[in-house]
Amino acid sequence: MASQSPEAPPGDELPPVALTPVSPNKLSLKIIDPSRKKLVSPEPQRIVGVLDECIRKMELVALLPSELTHPESLSVSLGGKAVGSLTEHLRVVKERRALTVDTEEEERDAATKAVRNSLLNLLRLLMGCPTAGAGLKGAGPITEDRRGVQELVAGLQELRAVVLERLLTTASEERERSRHIQEVSMRHRSNLEVVATLEKEVAAAIKDKDEEISKQNEAIRRLKGSLHQKEKTSEDFVARTQKEAQRQNESDQKTSEGKQTRLQQEANQLRVQLNNLITEHKEAELALRKKKYKLETEIENWIQKYDTDMGEKQTELEEMTVIYEEEKAELRELQEHYAVLELEYSQVMEERRIAQEKKEEEEREREVKSHAVVIIQAFWRGHCVRKVMKAKVKSKKAKKGKGKKGK
Repeated sequence: MASQSPEAPPGDELPPVALTPVSPNKLSLKIIDPSRKKLVSPEPQRIVGVLDECIRKMELVALLPSELTHPESLSVSLGGKAVGSLTEHLRVVKERRALTVDTEEEERDAATKAVRNSLLNLLRLLMGCPTAGAGLKGAGPITEDRRGVQELVAGLQELRAVVLERLLTTASEERERSRHIQEVSMRHRSNLEVVATLEKEVAAAIKDKDEEISKQNEAIRRLKGSLHQKEKTSEDFVARTQKEAQRQNESDQKTSEGKQTRLQQEANQLRVQLNNLITEHKEAELALRKKKYKLETEIENWIQKYDTDMGEKQTELEEMTVIYEEEKAELRELQEHYAVLELEYSQVMEERRIAQEKKEEEEREREVKSHAVVIIQAFWRGHCVRKVMKAKVKSKKAKKGKGKKGK
């Protein structure tokens, strides 16, 4: 940022003052580097892994030749399957490039899709071969589009570095960095304003000096004209006038040098004040960093205490879980036993019901039979009585007949 400050006129000694804020700025940027050196969470690791895999694939694509000059030499380092896939990919690419503008869009789309599929298949085989990069070097000529891929690889590597730095930077470090950058920017703007003010004063002084010198030169030019006109009549007057003009010029030069010396002293004083301010800011920054370290230590202690308490709670929870599982298993066994007893009870009750129904059926059948026996007996008794009565009637009739015959 200091290199963008306006340049001072030639002969000015103030540019070192404009360059002094650079080192504190760089020092503050070094101070707020990320504290973590490696990724811990799985999500950032996956992000960096995806970038690494993409860079690896782009590096392999950048090494792909436009044609194979010695395919048999690649069989050892890549394998026959990869060499065959590479040959097929180069053939498909050549066919795609052979298509003209007059070719139908469907055919161009099909050729593009074939190139993409062959490239994906080739990259899948090359990613499984650890010596693919060394084997593809020198395999054949590389076209200009491959050089564009190399530039893309460089851009992806820069992107990986930026993403890794952002992932390693915590939210507090990001806020601290923003705050430092704002403070440095404010200090730099303040220093630029001071330097601009000093440069304006120096420029005004130099302009005044140039105006005075131009005025003096104009006076000398007029005096020389006057002397040239009066040269023939008064050489002594001309010499005296020249001496006076010379003395006036020396006096003006001394006055200008004194003023310039005074301005230079003021600039040196401002430079000393600027250095003192930088020192004070460094001390304040060091005190803030100590306070930050103390707070981070307290936070770490609280986190450790939290981890310890949570570990104890987790152990207690695991014990309660074990007891719960045991009681749950015992409850399951009791439920199974109860289910068996309930099934047996149901069977016993069913058997009792069947026996009761059978007993009731037998009782009804016995009542029916008893009733039938009573009816049969009654009918039989009636039959016997009627039979006896008939026999008595017949015997009476027989006796009457015999009596009538005897008379």
